[in-house]
Formats: sequence, structure tokens, C-alpha cells
Amino acid sequence: MPAPTANSDGGEVLWTPTAENTETSRLAAYLRWLADRGRHFADYQALWEWSVDDLAGFWRSIWDYFDLLADGDPTVVLAEESMPGARWFPDVTLNYAEHALAGPADDVVVLAFSQTRPRIEMTRAQLRDQVAAAATGLRELGVGRGDRVVGYLPNIPEAVVAMLATTSIGAIWACCAPELGPRSVIERLAQLEPTVLIAVDGYRYGTKAVDRVADLAVIEAGIPGLRHTVVVPYLHEQSNRATWSQLCAEPGPLTFERVPFDCPLWVLFSSGTTGLPKAMTHSHGGIVLEQLKSSALQSELGPGDRSFIFCTTSWVMWNILVSGLLVGSAIVLMDGDPHHPDRDELWHIVEQSGATAFGCGAAYLMGCRRTGQQPNKRYDLSTLRGLLSTGSPLPAAGFRWVYEAVSPTLYLNSGSGGTDVCTGFVGGAWLVPVRAGEIACRCLGVHARALDEHGDEVVGVPGELVISAPMPSMPVFFWHDDDGTAYRAAYFEQYPGQWRHGDWATFNDRGGCVITGRSDGTLNRGGVRLGSSEFYRVIDGQPAIRDSLVVHLEDGDGGPGRLVLFLAVADDADVAAVTTGVRALLRRELSPRHVPDDVFVVPEVPYNLTGKKLEVPVKKILLGAPATAVVSASSIRDPAVLDIFEQYARQLG
Repeated sequence: MPAPTANSDGGEVLWTPTAENTETSRLAAYLRWLADRGRHFADYQALWEWSVDDLAGFWRSIWDYFDLLADGDPTVVLAEESMPGARWFPDVTLNYAEHALAGPADDVVVLAFSQTRPRIEMTRAQLRDQVAAAATGLRELGVGRGDRVVGYLPNIPEAVVAMLATTSIGAIWACCAPELGPRSVIERLAQLEPTVLIAVDGYRYGTKAVDRVADLAVIEAGIPGLRHTVVVPYLHEQSNRATWSQLCAEPGPLTFERVPFDCPLWVLFSSGTTGLPKAMTHSHGGIVLEQLKSSALQSELGPGDRSFIFCTTSWVMWNILVSGLLVGSAIVLMDGDPHHPDRDELWHIVEQSGATAFGCGAAYLMGCRRTGQQPNKRYDLSTLRGLLSTGSPLPAAGFRWVYEAVSPTLYLNSGSGGTDVCTGFVGGAWLVPVRAGEIACRCLGVHARALDEHGDEVVGVPGELVISAPMPSMPVFFWHDDDGTAYRAAYFEQYPGQWRHGDWATFNDRGGCVITGRSDGTLNRGGVRLGSSEFYRVIDGQPAIRDSLVVHLEDGDGGPGRLVLFLAVADDADVAAVTTGVRALLRRELSPRHVPDDVFVVPEVPYNLTGKKLEVPVKKILLGAPATAVVSASSIRDPAVLDIFEQYARQLG
């Protein structure tokens, strides 16, 4: 690979495609397949333009190229193109789990590392057997098509088996990681009224044992209609409850319920910015089609690869990690503290697992850079071909660190997408150069653009990130949103007919882009999105607290940023006791991620005239903008309230 060069039309070029990439990449093989069928494209940009101009042609090519396992006729690709309301492949039936479990029996497909128990490896045959047994056990508990099975599970093989068993029989899966406290779990899972809960009794995080037996009892009591709980004895050796081994005691045939393309597969949850977390329901067909495309053509995964993404089961990246099975890749699971026994633990797992692809949050990479880590001098990372950075923007310095301290030859895929669609909007492709600080391209089939406040496309300046054409993996609905009101309000109010995602993006004329942060009030904490209303539901009602407002300030250097909580307290309150108590409360009821970096006491919380807290204006003020530039005084109940936030902006620097 040539040395990094300055480029006249953009950032420093750190990686360029080699002749081998051009010939042997999976994306190149797809281009040759298209050429054999009369479709020729000069470069990736031309391919992308076709993929969004001819949605039916592109997505049918993905169907045919990957030879989906399905019944019915795929001739009608997009029966209805409106957003929301697009209808894909209305005349076919298929099953996600069937695709995930296809392939040679003897291949190792799961490698699991844990700080709670020894390493586990599973072949595809073993995974199939466990899925079949778990599905048999679920059926014996009365689970059938359309029922909900939910997990309170870490990133361990049982979570993968439970999800595949659930979806194999046409039931619907959802999961929360056990780092979440009972309130967070109940607010999410109770919405689904599940039949079965599968949960661990605790776990180890580094050297710390975290017992969840008491929390599990609270969660069970808070989920209406729950009929069965199955415990995975993970922290403790035994349980007096129905256990995972009992659920899987009876071997059974591996069968798959083929369901309509838009049949619910799993539910992922929003951050809960404006109320209870939205229960975003994805479809079997949409996820299969999107993840085949994304895993193989954007991430270059396939048979022989081992994909390791550091994530929890509450994060969409877990679903994306497991979906590597769809293209025949093995998946590497890790449960525990990424900094135990030292800060290089994830790189150690890359070496131990022989991972060919590694994914993590940008904040993790920048943390490695700040502490001077050089994993390529400590570990053999020679198997690593690709690195995915996501969760938050990766600055140019982070790009350079990867190529200096990890590998000069790997493909750094900086990407951005959403839980909402369970994939990326923008990312990498191994035929496109990598430039420092820049996301390389729009993903195939994703009509991503930036619009100004008038709805006009802008290039070279920041705008609202929108998706101007439907994608198969967009949610089929939100749970308990029968008329689609909440769905439309979430994405389509500002630009009717176009999906507004809530990110600021700057596209260049090459198709590359830079994401500069959220344009709404969602809190992006180290790549995990938290909803402000989660905080308010816990804090409201505390006797010494009259009101509260929370914002997250992104770190321009790619770090975790600062989570700032403002409290209006009672006149006779002990401020020190209140702030200490609210930190402990948020940690206990929600998670350690919800504990603020700063807690400030203010006289009042600012509201607009319609009663909405001014989270976004306060964030902009704290980032240095004058109050007069971010909000009209005539739209605020008490404009003088903002003066104190300008003072805190100076204090925070």
C-alpha cells in the first residue's frame, strides 16, 4: 500500500484499493456478477446511484445474488414505494434463522469470551442442535408464531441460541442487557407483554460480581402477562428456578416457520427521548436482505471470516454482529469489562480469536489513542483485515492512530446508521479510498442526503440527514402504534415523504461525509444513545427535586463527551445530599451510563410556550452559542432563565 498522501479534493488519503482488493473483494465479485447480466458500472459511485435510482432492480439483484431461501414469487419487489408504508416482496415467505444456520456443519461459528466462565466454541452443527432443542422447549411452554420471547442476557451463546430459536418458530425476540436496571428493562420489555423471559442470575464485570437475582424478581413483577421465566445460571452454579438446561433438555428437529417478508422478527428500542422507548419492530425479510448486503458488500464478511464487535445485547450492534451468520461468517462474543485485566483486553481477544473484522465505538479507539496504546506491538493482529468504527464520529486523529498503532493495511470502515434500521446509512466499501476523518461513501440502496431548513439538498455544508427512498429494513411498525401516528411523528414530520434521522451531516461531491452530531435531544453517550425522558421518569417525584434537564456535550476529539444534569431543587434542600442521591438513583434504576459527569443546580428549567424543555437550545448554549442565536425570547416562558446556562458554558469551557 502506498504511503498516506495529501489529496487536493479532501482529507489525507490513508488507504487506497490495491489490485487484490479490486479483483478479490466480495464487492468486486458482485460487480462482475452484475456485468455478466448486462449491468456495468465504472466505480462505486455509479453503482450507488443505480442502487437508489432503481430500487426494485437493485434489491432484486441482492435477492438473486445471495439466492435467498424462500417460498413464493419474488417478482414483485416493491409493491408500494411510499414512506412510511413501503411494501417489499409481498408474495414470498422466509425465515431469518434458516438463513443464519445454513452452511457446512463442521465450521466453528461461535467463539465466546467471558469474565464469568471459560471460553466456549461452537460449530454450526452444535449451534443448530442447541437452537432445535431451545425451540422445542419454547414450544412446550406454549410459544407460537407471533408470541414474544424476551431476554435479560449478556453477550453470551445462550442469547444467540435463544434469539434464533425464537425466530425459527415465528415468534418475536427482544432483549435487554443485564447492565440495565429494573426500571429501564420494564419500560422496554413490558410493552411487548411477552410469554417467556430468559434471564441470567448475574455476571462478572472484571473482578466485580453483579448479582441480579433480586432485580429479576422486580422485572418479573413489572411485566404483565408473563407466564414463564427461564434462568441461565451464569453467576451462580445452581438455581431453584426453571433453568436453561431444562428448557433445552429435549432434542428436537430443526424446523423453520417461513413467514411473510414483513412478519415481525425482533423489536429494538429507541432511547426514549420524548416518552417511553419506542418499540421498533423489524421484519424477517427486511433484516435478511439488508444484512446480506451490508455484511458482504460493505463489511466484506463471508465464509472463513471471524467478526468481533464489542457490544451489549441492548445495542443494535449485537443484532448486526449476529447477522454475520447470514453470510457464513463466524461471530466472536465478549462479555465483561473491556479494560480488564488491562486496557488492551479487546485487542487481546482479536489475537486469541483470529478475528478478521473488529468493530467498536469511536470513543473506545480515541481512548486507546489518548492512553498511548500500541496494540500491534503487543499482539499479533495479522488476521485483522477490517475495522468498523461506529457509535459517534471518529476524528481524523483516530483514523491516523488506527493505521499507525493497529495496522497499515486494514480497511477502516467508519460508519453511521441507526437502531431504527438496524444497519448503516453511510460507511465504507473496499473499492473506495479511506480519508482521515471522513466516512467514505453512502451505503448501497440508501438514498442519504443532507437538507437545509427549506428541504433543499446541500453539499459541502451541514444539513439534516435524510433518507429519500425506502429501505427494506425500516421498521414495519412501532409496538402499540396501531394507526402509525408515532411512527410518522418520529421520522416524517419535518420533511414529508423523507426519513429525517436526527443527525447533522455534511456530504461532499464524492459522496463521502462527516457526521457532526445529533440535531435533536438524543444523548449519545460513548456510542450508546440514551433518552432524556428516561432520566426524567426516574428523577420526577423525588421530594427535594422540583425539575431537571439533561444534555450531552459531544467531545470534538472523539471522546465520551460530558453528560450534564441540571436540577432545580427545593429551597430547603441539602444540595450535596441531593446530587449524591440522584447519581446513586440513576445508577441503580437505569445503568452506570446514566450517571452524569456534572450536576448543576439552577433556579429554574427553561421551557418554551408549549411546555417543552429546551434541551437542544441549552446544549447549543453550553457549546458556546449565545442564547439569542439559538432561541427566540418570545418563544420562552422566562427568557432570563437562560442567563445561568451562559454562565455554566463559560465554566465548562
